[in-house]
Parts: sequence; C-alpha cells; structure tokens
Amino acid sequence: MLSVSVAACQSRNPNESQRILSNKKMTDKDMIEALYREMYKAMVEKDTATLNRVHADNFVLTHMTGMHQSKQEYIKAIAGGTLNYYSAEHEQMDIKVDGNHATLTGRSRVNAAVFGGGRHTWRLQLYFQLSKRDGHWLFTNAKASTY
Repeated sequence: MLSVSVAACQSRNPNESQRILSNKKMTDKDMIEALYREMYKAMVEKDTATLNRVHADNFVLTHMTGMHQSKQEYIKAIAGGTLNYYSAEHEQMDIKVDGNHATLTGRSRVNAAVFGGGRHTWRLQLYFQLSKRDGHWLFTNAKASTY
C-alpha cells in the first residue's frame, strides 16, 4: 500500500517531475506513477499548464454521475473553481503496461469541493487509460468512482 500526500509532492522542485519523467532508467510503471502524482499536484495548485501537458488532447473524464468532460472542459472547471481540490493521499496504484498503452487504477483520499457542494474527503478511484507518445505518457481517458 502506497500513501503520500499532495503536500509532500508540493515540496519538490518544480522541474523534478519532468526530470523524473525523462529519466531513461525509470520503468514505464515508475513514469506513470510520477505522472499520477504530478496530475494531482497540478489539480490542487490549479496549474493549468501541467494539466494541459499530462492529458492528451482527446482526453475525456467520465464523472461518477456519468457526465463526460473533455480535456478543455475539465481544465476550465478546475481553473474556474467548479472543481476545487485541496489535498490527496494516494493509497493504491495498480498499473498495467502493454507496449505504448497502459491502464492505471488509482485510489486516493481526495479533499475537494465540486460542483457547488461542500468540502469533503472522498475515497476517489480513477481508472485511467494512457498512451505513450514521443516517449512520454499521457492520460487519454478516465472514469471516476468511489471505493
């Protein structure tokens, strides 16, 4: 079981994640785990440049309600305060790699206030599909649920 808070990730040098992601000694699983952590850090910080970089242009998020958001809609909702993320404690990551495609099921306790609701800690499970393009992993699809 893996547990780290986003606050711990925030203490890193801003270029650390990119250095880690480009380190050829890292396995694909290591790179995907680092990408997941970097994504959550960017969600908390409302870092739209990083969110734009780690998600493929055709990325689609399916929320627990069944609502679909494109990459652009998702990032706009974070930047605009519709989706507010305050912290995340990562409990488990199950990563499977098959060539240039991978899946990641991440379980994290996420403190957030979304769609006008109150601030709560959610046991959020995200199932991701990823593609490796030009040596870099990108999130292409995500489906949210609870655990």
